[in-house]
Formats: sequence, structure tokens, C-alpha cells
Amino acid sequence: MRQFDHQRPNPARMYDYMLGGKDNFAVDRLAIDQLAELIPEAVPLARANRAFLQRAVRYVAAAGVRQFLDLGSGLPTQGSAHEVAPEAGVVYVDHDPVVAAHARALLESPAPGVASRAAFVEADLLDPDEVLAQAGRFLDLDRPVGILLVSILHFLPDAAGPQRAVAELRRRVAPGSHLVISHATTMGRIEEEQGRGGGHRGSSAAGGADRTPGEIRAFFGDFPLEPPGLVQATDWRPDRPKLVGDWSLPSSLMAGVGKKVG
Repeated sequence: MRQFDHQRPNPARMYDYMLGGKDNFAVDRLAIDQLAELIPEAVPLARANRAFLQRAVRYVAAAGVRQFLDLGSGLPTQGSAHEVAPEAGVVYVDHDPVVAAHARALLESPAPGVASRAAFVEADLLDPDEVLAQAGRFLDLDRPVGILLVSILHFLPDAAGPQRAVAELRRRVAPGSHLVISHATTMGRIEEEQGRGGGHRGSSAAGGADRTPGEIRAFFGDFPLEPPGLVQATDWRPDRPKLVGDWSLPSSLMAGVGKKVG
């Protein structure tokens, strides 16, 4: 198995550490600890994002979908889709060859009590033909599938073509399929859109895209949004009502689930 570089932080391992996982190294933990000093909400937002994924997977599975395609997945650890819906087939997709090697090893040794029906394929989500060709070896694409694009699209600028890729995925999946998206934005962009009815979007410092809620909604195309629509991740069908005194996360992570009809 190709080994991780122990001397350089890796985003997949860093995310695993933020979620409380063990598939990370000291260099990853140090990077996140330093990040948390600068941005205290970074770890809570990561966990809110994972909690949204878990609620969305449960919701889609309850609607009868028994297969999931998780794009830009990173390492399938700490409450990933195959652990939330163990009866479902799950294909994880990431383009990083080192992450792919580690992910396959993890899936070959599932957690106790988890009957793994999951597979990992190395592909770029911006190449829907390759993604679907590889996923089709494990999933029946003539049946509904839950497409997970969770906290990944904001890393892709418009020039990379994420809109085209997602549109092609929407076109080719079967009716009854669901599209699950979470996407970073900022309070300033939300206020701008609410105040002006939209606005020009700029590029983020990380080379991704600072999209408004309206532009995030456009990724769903003609898929109607399931209630409650596109909302803050913590507000999408929460497991419990907010309590007085709950710490409110900044309004920077939008989330929604759409369904293909007809």
C-alpha cells in the first residue's frame, strides 16, 4: 500500500482528526490545532458537516434508496455513509492516489459490527464519465442512487467545470435519485444576496469559489429540494430542537437535499 507522508499534513487525515478519528499523524494534529487557534469554529463546522451527512444519508435511505455515491470523500472514517446505512451499497470516490490506497485498506478491515458493502474508486468527480463507469462496477445505475457532494464543491472554481459535472450526474442518474450537497459560503455573502437579490461571486483565497446561496441552489438544477430546502447545515432536519444557550455556529455552511422526479 502506498504510504502517507508522515512529515506533511494531509487534508483527508486532518479532517479525520477533526472528526475524532485515529487515522492521522502528529503533523496533521498539529496543523489542526494551529488552525483552531486562528479559526475556533473550524472543528465545530467540520463536525456539523459530518452530522449533516449522517442525517441526509438516513433520510435518503428511509426514502428507499439503497446505494450511495460519495464524491470527493476523503477517508471513509468516523460515521461515513456505509456506517450510517450498512444495508446500502456505497462507492467512495477521490482522486488522491494515496488517500485511495489507505481508504481501500480501511474498507477491507471494517469496524466491528459493520458489514461493509462499500468500495473505493480513484477518479476525479469533474469527470462524470469516468466516475459513473467505475461506480457502475459496484452500483446498479438503473436504480436510484444517493449522490453525496458534501463539503467539496466550494474547493472547485467555476473554471474547473463543477456545474457541468454535476449537471451530467443529475442527467444520468435514475428517477428517485437524491442529490446531497453542503457548500461553504459566508455570512457576508448571505447578507449580500438577501439584500440585493443576488450578487457577484469572487474566488476564495484557497482557489475555490465563494458562492452565494443562489449559486449553491443552482447545483441542484431542476431537482426539487426536500424540506426544509437549502438552509444552514445545522438546521437541516436536526435530530433535536435547538436549546436556549446552544452555541450558534457562524452562518457559513449551507446544506440541502434534492430529488429527481419523473
